[in-house]
Amino acid sequence: MLSPRVTWGLVALGCLGLLGFGLYLQHVVGLEPCPMCIVQRYAMTGIGLVALLAVFWHAAWVGYVLTALGTLLALGGAFVAARQSWLQWYPPQIQSCGRDFYGMVESFPLQRAIPMIFRGSGDCTKVDWTFLGGSIANWSFVAFVAMAVWIMAFAVLHHARGRAETEPQV
Repeated sequence: MLSPRVTWGLVALGCLGLLGFGLYLQHVVGLEPCPMCIVQRYAMTGIGLVALLAVFWHAAWVGYVLTALGTLLALGGAFVAARQSWLQWYPPQIQSCGRDFYGMVESFPLQRAIPMIFRGSGDCTKVDWTFLGGSIANWSFVAFVAMAVWIMAFAVLHHARGRAETEPQV
């Protein structure tokens, strides 16, 4: 069985790898992230930060709090990814994901345009990239659910193992 430090370290590395791949798709391949993609990046960053915190600080009650927080972030990211997948499968008649970068800069003062840039400018319903038939949103959903299951399963198994070690043997 893996230790809590190793488990959280693997979660942090997974988040770092997925965020790095997202940045690769954006800056090398040229795919523009949509607002929902940006929200998923925030959720993934949050999970990674929770995991890094748990690597270095995993006292008993803190472990429960970080497990709950990491799971909630993963489930929130899964919800956004599921919603984006739904929009990709059943696109609405009117695009409502936001404006493009140049439209924001031309239409708004710079102090209002800068925060809008971080909201994303791509179309949430557009499928620009696929792997094994799944879009980025589909794979993002799988990753978020896998992280939530991994975090919760490890917490339950670790808790059960701790109880088994403290119970007297007959």
